Amino acid sequence: MSSVLQPAAAEPRPPVSRTYRPVSSHLAIAPPVSVVIPAMNEAENLPYVFKTLPDWIHEVVLVDGNSTDDTVEVARALWPGVKVVEQRGKGKGDALITGFQACTGDIIVMVDADGSADGGEIVSYVSALVSGADFAKGSRFANGGGTDDMTFIRKLGNRALCAVVNRKFGARYTDLCYGYNAFWRHCLDKIDLDCTGFEVETLMNIRVVKAGLKVQEIPSHEYLRIHGTSNLRAVRDGFRVLHVILKERSNRRALRRRTRHARMLQSVRGEVS
Repeated sequence: MSSVLQPAAAEPRPPVSRTYRPVSSHLAIAPPVSVVIPAMNEAENLPYVFKTLPDWIHEVVLVDGNSTDDTVEVARALWPGVKVVEQRGKGKGDALITGFQACTGDIIVMVDADGSADGGEIVSYVSALVSGADFAKGSRFANGGGTDDMTFIRKLGNRALCAVVNRKFGARYTDLCYGYNAFWRHCLDKIDLDCTGFEVETLMNIRVVKAGLKVQEIPSHEYLRIHGTSNLRAVRDGFRVLHVILKERSNRRALRRRTRHARMLQSVRGEVS
């Protein structure tokens, strides 16, 4: 008699039909990819943004922040199937959360609408995710990355805040305040985003670490905004980022205290019983 366990008989399953999308010469994927682009008065920049997006993307979700120019019309002309979602609140964080809720893809990519990001890099993000990462985090300071759009003061502030996050949360980031990221949709259930401003990127980076998700940094080059002026304010937004860091650190300590208290109660109940 054979000592090998035989599997129980199972009913035959119908074949699963999947559409594979060629991503590069050596990679094809089944998961659909959604690209979220928050935009407010970016009509002049959208042609540069959409020109770099790969044609294998499943959907583009444009979150319009009550634009007064032709942002929506330009987007529809450039990408006829674009899904336009109206932002009801204010701030980049609010726009991204709105866009994430509208996505139907398994993979979600965040791209700014100012022309500073190269959509051609999306293949690197997606490759990292299908290879096992939960969260692919863009970095301007990883080997191969770069930036044309940061002053010395902003670089110094980003480095200092990044060091604080690495030390307090056990992360190993080389960049903190960068909005070019990609992740599996299921990650949203674990990071529970709840902020409205530019600091949303820092919040995401902290919470993916706290959730124990596998993060892989992707070297990325940030270009200058092509047209218009940014709503980013280095000092104001730097303090908002610091506030998020301190708040998340405080929440982490409170969670540890509750966990220790619960374990003590379980131990006491075990001894009594």
